Amino acid sequence: MRKLFFFTFILLLTVKVTAQVSTDSIAKKEFSEEENDTVVKDPILLEEVVVYRSKLSPEEKKQFLLLQNRVYKVYPYAKTAADRLTALNKNMDKMKTNKEKKKYFKLVENYMEGEFTDQLKKLSRKQGQILVKLIHRQTGFTTFELIKDYKSGWKAFWSNNTAKLFDINLKAKYQPYEVNEDFLIESILDRAFNRGRLARQKPATPIDIDELTEYWEQKAQKK
Repeated sequence: MRKLFFFTFILLLTVKVTAQVSTDSIAKKEFSEEENDTVVKDPILLEEVVVYRSKLSPEEKKQFLLLQNRVYKVYPYAKTAADRLTALNKNMDKMKTNKEKKKYFKLVENYMEGEFTDQLKKLSRKQGQILVKLIHRQTGFTTFELIKDYKSGWKAFWSNNTAKLFDINLKAKYQPYEVNEDFLIESILDRAFNRGRLARQKPATPIDIDELTEYWEQKAQKK
């Protein structure tokens, strides 16, 4: 019964989020929040170029702030998913019969549906992409794996191909040492945690932000 609460959460993500086609108006809305230069005082990397303690160009700053706003938007969903998984597993372990477990899971399922349906429907395509990555960061499981475990491999296959139509790969993993955007996301999260902007939650796989930053700096210097 482990990971069962993801049944509703992931299904909603697949059906609702992938049905949202992002538009210029959505991007403009996401970028409407005013930000000051403090967001770029730490080392960050954009387009494979490390910018260290210096101002970004207007376009670089725009793209960074768009990414930051998207991370701020979807991280709480990924955190909640990990929290629910931990709580669900603890409670399931205390139950002795399958009947009790099914009844409890139904309550969790109804709660998740009521809590997240309307919110997930409002996510843009790019926000959906980032959410899939952050679910992997927080739980250690890809969205595809979660669907496969509880909706069969066939359902996972078709869900993934449907999501691809909207540029959302349900097999996507969070790889901050390999993917430039993931490194930026980790940098955004680290600053947000330190400033109290987002509630800190340890990832499924530990990440050393200093080591990660140094890795990308050295990689940029070799180019």
